[in-house]
Amino acid sequence: MREEAPRSEVFGRLDDGTEVQRWTMARGGTRLRVLSYGGVVQSLELPDRHGESANVSLGFDTLEPYADGRSPYFGALIGRYGNRVAEGRFTLDGRTHRLPCNDGPNSLHGGDVGFDRRLWEVTPSGAAGLTLRLTSEDGDQGYPGTLRVRVDYTLTEDGAFRIDYAAETDAPTVVNLTSHTYFNLAGEGAGTILDHRLGLEAGHYTPVGATLIPEGPPAPVEGTPFDFRRAKPIGRDLRQAHPQLLRAQGFDHNFVLDKGVTAEPERVATVYEPGSGRLMTVATREPGLQFYSGNFLDGSLAGPSGRVYRQGDGLCLETQHFPDSPNRPDFPGTVLRPDETYRSSTVHSFAVR
Repeated sequence: MREEAPRSEVFGRLDDGTEVQRWTMARGGTRLRVLSYGGVVQSLELPDRHGESANVSLGFDTLEPYADGRSPYFGALIGRYGNRVAEGRFTLDGRTHRLPCNDGPNSLHGGDVGFDRRLWEVTPSGAAGLTLRLTSEDGDQGYPGTLRVRVDYTLTEDGAFRIDYAAETDAPTVVNLTSHTYFNLAGEGAGTILDHRLGLEAGHYTPVGATLIPEGPPAPVEGTPFDFRRAKPIGRDLRQAHPQLLRAQGFDHNFVLDKGVTAEPERVATVYEPGSGRLMTVATREPGLQFYSGNFLDGSLAGPSGRVYRQGDGLCLETQHFPDSPNRPDFPGTVLRPDETYRSSTVHSFAVR
């Protein structure tokens, strides 16, 4: 695959006529396509062990399913708060803030109109980079403070996909940004991810209650289906009658990474797909990782391949702080104040074997 500097084209138009751009860039064997709507990773192409490239991210080939609310966050940037906030409210400095409840009794991924449904300003940067900017006004989806966000997407010389997040606020608020790309290393539309071998450097996870909000302290993974400390096929323990798997209809849990918060990205996860030989390694600064096994894909959506997405056809590894942290003082903090800058970085590296 030849190197391609960032270039844009019109991908579609929103109902008000606003153009949505699709940016394409390639480097080191990786080709990435990104939308200005939602900062969506619309396509991520990687070679297999035979040098044949395929798109390994789930999504759509037209704008409409992203913009009309049908997309289950395919490839999107998530904010202001990734994951769930219990009962759509939190208290900060003595004031209670109320958020839209768009996931049963809870607020999910920033509310009804989160960053995944906003138009980002996108500019090229460097040989293979994009800078995305968004301003979230005070009171946006109930969150306090005007938040100015910058996200950099970069393809490194060896084809790794790096995401760097930064945000500043003019009033105390909470922030938890992440990316919601669904991966299938066999290729988009290739079927189940249950034979993918997943390894997680996490000795604990956060068990959830009936509405998937963490309950109690983190629990050890040892002796449970949640033990991925030694890589194993995702499907090996998926059908165990474990109460947590029954509750979430599969894996949809935050893993407490052994390394905690770090100054630079450190390796926390590996995913290997035996058929293609594709291997993905994830490194992050974040203390948590939400592993989601595509439990709620129900066959009602189809991707660019023309094949429908069914339960277990994609996996998400959302690097983040823990769910409901604004209401859990025992979890790593997510408060951002005006004299601070929020920073986070995650790197997806690729290889074949």
